[in-house]
Order: sequence, then structure tokens, then C-alpha cells
Amino acid sequence: MNRIFFLILFLPLGISAQSEQQTAIRKVMEQQAADWNHGNLEAFMQGYWNNDSLRFIGKKGITYGWKPVLENYRKSYGNQALMGLLTFDKLKIELLAEDAALVTGSWRVVTETAEQGGWYSLIFKYIDQRWVIVLDHTS
Repeated sequence: MNRIFFLILFLPLGISAQSEQQTAIRKVMEQQAADWNHGNLEAFMQGYWNNDSLRFIGKKGITYGWKPVLENYRKSYGNQALMGLLTFDKLKIELLAEDAALVTGSWRVVTETAEQGGWYSLIFKYIDQRWVIVLDHTS
């Protein structure tokens, strides 16, 4: 009986903490989309871990490090017209640990002349009091 009471009493705390973590991660992604849509790549990159161990995997291979990832974005999306409007959809956040999460979903960029999109899987880690992307696999 005491065990059931304990589970009923403390289960909502675990769900609440999980929900807060998922909400915080969702806010990072919402901020990234807003920064992208304002043409600010440097602000968009704040959602990534500013570290040489950051990994971005795309169709051209793997890139290591925050600065090289930013440079790749600059090469592909050098101005706001090329950046267009970014949206994320089908977002699923799965907590792997208190400080780690897997995020999957789809992305879409629409410009005046083109539309592109695909899928992504992200590993988020809680580092220095904030959630950041440590691995991005985008197709």
C-alpha cells in the first residue's frame, strides 16, 4: 500500500520535469526558426553547442565544430532571400536521460523561387544550464 501511495504521490513530479525539459527543447527550436526567418544565422546557431565536438551530418558528409557548421550555413544560405522561411513539423522529443534527448521531425525552407525540405534527427544535451544540439543529422 505504501509503495502505491509513493508512486501516485511522486509520479506527477517526474512527468512534470519531463514536460519542462521537452518544453525547453521545443523553445530552442522555435527560437532557431524565428532567428532563421529573420535572416540571422549567428543567432540561429545559438541552438547548437559552441564546441569543436559538435557534429552535423548532411548529404555531403560530416562536419565537426560550431564554426565550420556556421560556415557551411553561410555558403548555402548567405542572405535572407536564400534563407527563406523555415518551419519545423512532426516534432517528436524523446528524453534519453535527464540531460539528453533525441528530437526527430521534418523541416522545410520556402523562398520566393524554391522549396526544399527533409527530415532530421537531433541529439540535445543539457550543458551549462541550457539545452543545445550536439549532433544534427539532416537529410
